[in-house]
Amino acid sequence: MNTEKINMFQREINYIKTERYRENIKKLISCLPDYFFEIPASSTGKYHPNYALGEGGLVRHTKVAVRIAYELLNDESIGYQFKTEEKDMILMSLILHDGLKSGNPKEKYTRFDHPLLVCAMIEKEAPNLTLTENEIKAMVNMISSHMGPWNQDFNGNEVLPKPSNKYQRFVHMCDFLASKKFLEVPFEKNEIIG
Repeated sequence: MNTEKINMFQREINYIKTERYRENIKKLISCLPDYFFEIPASSTGKYHPNYALGEGGLVRHTKVAVRIAYELLNDESIGYQFKTEEKDMILMSLILHDGLKSGNPKEKYTRFDHPLLVCAMIEKEAPNLTLTENEIKAMVNMISSHMGPWNQDFNGNEVLPKPSNKYQRFVHMCDFLASKKFLEVPFEKNEIIG
């Protein structure tokens, strides 16, 4: 496993309560390409707030999406609807959701189908994980639909599924909020302050 990559997400890994899940997310974070830790969240700068731009912006966007989920899931008025393991799967899905945003190998711009690329990576790694088939399927379902209504390619073809259950909608909501320009989150050395 790649300790440097894992350390970048140590706080977010610690949000996950299930030890087996923590070990699996470490393996999957290690599989993420080096560029993930370097690029901005938006290749054009149009679609994300200032904290998500520049070097390391995609990591910061990911951390904010995970933190939003963590805070909401710990609010008893919202989080009550999810079991502990489901909360952990949501957090894991958000850590990985944009893991191959620029493709594999890296391309100049965001790959529209990047959710499907991440799902394929997880499925490929499945033999090296201790996740069940249903757990893999749950993560893949949440990640594949995280783009919400932005599920058509440039030719108008529906390429990505839309969220259709509470898990998919929750993951989309957290990613959506983390991309809103009116929400600025303070960072110090790629860690959220506060």
